[in-house]
Amino acid sequence: MALTAQDVSRIAHLARLELTEAEQTAMQTQLNDFFAVVEKMRAVDTSGVEPLYTPLSAVEDVALRLRDDAVTEADNRDANMQNAPAREDGLFLVPKVIE
Repeated sequence: MALTAQDVSRIAHLARLELTEAEQTAMQTQLNDFFAVVEKMRAVDTSGVEPLYTPLSAVEDVALRLRDDAVTEADNRDANMQNAPAREDGLFLVPKVIE
């Protein structure tokens, strides 16, 4: 999947980037190189390969270090709400921004 100059121009427009001709040419090369790597990775047959939750698990057994989901801090709502310009029932009040 090779990108054309028009594709790069459209991507730059959508990203709100102003690119010079030289920058656009360099970006096109970089993006095409990136997509070439992606295509190589897609070509590898990964059926039957278990996903790794960490790269270290490919070399050694790694136990997940998960802690118990327990409350470790006291309720500081009043202290946290002290500087709020507007609050009600323990909640921050913010101006309406969506009609």
